[in-house]
Amino acid sequence: MKLQRHGTIACLALTAVLGLSACGSDNNEPASGASASGSAAAADCATGTLNAQGSSAQKNAMAEWIKAYQQKCAGSTINYEPSGSGAGIQALIAGTADFAGSDSALKPEEQPQADAKCVGGKAVHLPMVIGPVAVAYNVSGVDNLQLKPATLAKIFAGEVTRWDDPAVKADNPDAKLPPTTIQTVHRSDESGTTDNFTKFLAKTASADWTFENAKAWKAPGGTGAKGSDGVASSVKGADGSIGYMEWSFAENAGLKMAKVGNGAGEFAELTAENAGKTIAGAKIEGQGDDLKMSIDYNTKEAGAYPIVLVTYEIVCGKGLAADKLPLVKGLLGHAASAEGQAELTELGYAPLPDSVRTKVEAAVKNLS
Repeated sequence: MKLQRHGTIACLALTAVLGLSACGSDNNEPASGASASGSAAAADCATGTLNAQGSSAQKNAMAEWIKAYQQKCAGSTINYEPSGSGAGIQALIAGTADFAGSDSALKPEEQPQADAKCVGGKAVHLPMVIGPVAVAYNVSGVDNLQLKPATLAKIFAGEVTRWDDPAVKADNPDAKLPPTTIQTVHRSDESGTTDNFTKFLAKTASADWTFENAKAWKAPGGTGAKGSDGVASSVKGADGSIGYMEWSFAENAGLKMAKVGNGAGEFAELTAENAGKTIAGAKIEGQGDDLKMSIDYNTKEAGAYPIVLVTYEIVCGKGLAADKLPLVKGLLGHAASAEGQAELTELGYAPLPDSVRTKVEAAVKNLS
C-alpha cells in the first residue's frame, strides 16, 4: 500500500511539474495483443532473445518493463543483469550485451569502442528513467536530518567522522545528535550512481570534495557494497551509517532520507515533485537521436531536490543485428511510451518529462 500511495502522489506531482500526459492506475491489468494498448503495441511485438546488462539503479524499472512486454508478446525472452553501469558498457563494447543500461554517458574513449559494434552507425544514449539519488541514513534517535552539500562532501571524504560534529549540528540546530561514529557506505562496483553523486559533490562543494568524479569510488575509507541494493542493505544493518542510492532502493528498504541543500539555499525533501523541478531544467547535449542530458546540480529553483540522475539505454542507433532489431525496438518502444513511463510511478522513479519522452520515443522508432 505504501508504494501504491507513493506512486499516486508521484504521478500527480509530476503531472503538475512536467506536464505528463498520462498516469497509470493501481489496478491496471497488462494488455494483450491489440486490446487496451491498441494495435500499435501488437505490431511492436517481436520474438527472440535479448541479453542486456548495466545500471542496477534501473533494475526495478527494467524488470517491470520486461514483465509487461513479455506478458503482451509471447515468444520473447529478455534478460537484464544489474551488473553496474561500467560492466554494462564493457559488455556492450565486448559484444555480449545487445544494449547497456548506464547512469552516465559514455566516456570519450568509450564512444568509438561502442560505435565499432554498430555497423555503419554509432551508439546513442536514450534516457529512459529519471532516478533521484537518495542520501539514506540510519542513526538511532535522529529523524528529519538535513545536510548541505559541503557537509555531505566532508562526511564522504572522511573529514567529518561523528554525528555530533559541529558541521552536522550547524545544519540541524534543533536535532539531538549522538556521538556515534559515522559509517559511510559507497558502491564497490563501477556505477553511474557513484558518478552522478560525485559530480554533485564536485559541482556544489568543490572546496571540500577534491576527488575525481567517476563510476569508481575514489575517496578513501568507508565501506563498499555491490549495487544500490547492497548499499541499502548495508545502511539498514548498521547504526550510524549513511549512503547514497537510487530512490526506489531507499524506499523499498524503508530507510530515512536526508533533506539536501540546493542552490536556492533551502533544504529540499526528496519527492517526485521536487526532483521534477531539477529535471525540468536539464538540457539535451547530444545531436540527432543521441539524447545525452546535462543536469544543473546547482539549480536555484525553489524546492528543487538537486541530486538527480538520468539513466540511459545505450544502443546502436544504426547497425543493430537484424535478428535483434525488432525486439530491441519493441522493448524500448514500450519503455518510452506513455504507458511504460506511467509504470514507473509506483517504483520510486520519476517519469520522463513528456517533452523528453516524445524525443526518446521517436529515436527508438529510428533505430535500424
